[in-house]
Amino acid sequence: MDIAMIGLGRMGANMAERLHRGGHHVIGVDPGEAARTTAAERGFEVSASIAETLAALPVPRVVWLMVPAGVVDQTLASLSPHLSEGDVVIDGGNSYYKDSMRRNEQLQGEDVTYIDCGTSGGVWGLQEGYSLMIGGDQAAVERIGAIFRTLAPAEDRGWAHVGPSGAGHFCKMVHNGIEYGMMQAYAEGFALMQHKTGFNLDLAQVAKAWQHGSVVRSWLLDLSADALARNPQLDGIAPYVEDSGEGRWTVAEAIDLDVPAPVITLSLLERLRSREKNSFSDRLLAAMRNEFGGHAIKTT
Repeated sequence: MDIAMIGLGRMGANMAERLHRGGHHVIGVDPGEAARTTAAERGFEVSASIAETLAALPVPRVVWLMVPAGVVDQTLASLSPHLSEGDVVIDGGNSYYKDSMRRNEQLQGEDVTYIDCGTSGGVWGLQEGYSLMIGGDQAAVERIGAIFRTLAPAEDRGWAHVGPSGAGHFCKMVHNGIEYGMMQAYAEGFALMQHKTGFNLDLAQVAKAWQHGSVVRSWLLDLSADALARNPQLDGIAPYVEDSGEGRWTVAEAIDLDVPAPVITLSLLERLRSREKNSFSDRLLAAMRNEFGGHAIKTT
């Protein structure tokens, strides 16, 4: 199948290479010369021009977007003049699901199908395959199913057409919210063991023991075990945790639907807290304790 992969960041390039290995004709498109050079070295065609790429592919075409959520509309505006009836545009990034529903309606007016595909797998997807949560028109999904079967860990698992437009990115949003909570639980548990200095625990050893037979075994635990084996004290890593935005969307959706999601919400707030170098709230807490109880204040 002929595919234009727009966006050759690490994940986009990995997906393009997996598709190329699977026998698909892939042209990677990226404005960055360094990204194009690296992608060309990996064996598939590259281009700097959306117009030239689409002109080189037979109609109907498949265009896969792997760009940040904030530039999807801009990318679609560049694409739109070059799209034809029957083309399929797949957004494999972390777009907000309501934006995906809006874009689907917009492209329907141009007789182009928009598919939202929540994609999980990170930098390991090239070797292990990707988990794909697909939303959109069923007939279109079936027509291009070979693409999803190639990207997934196996033809019959790891991917699903989960529902109509927006459903794919909605499921990926919730997936990432769950991920926040799982990561926070592991982080707190290992911090607790690290502080139990009397036992002198080898955290990498504990993690490896948990990898087999434990009810808390998971891929996140596997990655934690690897990280702790390489750097037991996590030296050189700042206690600063970013968020992709999907945790925020998940919490907002939970509020809108009146669904309690305290673990996901608190895990998001902990990430926000990690970025405060000189917390005003903590300093005010210390000041209040001094005011009502005369408790000592530590000065900087």
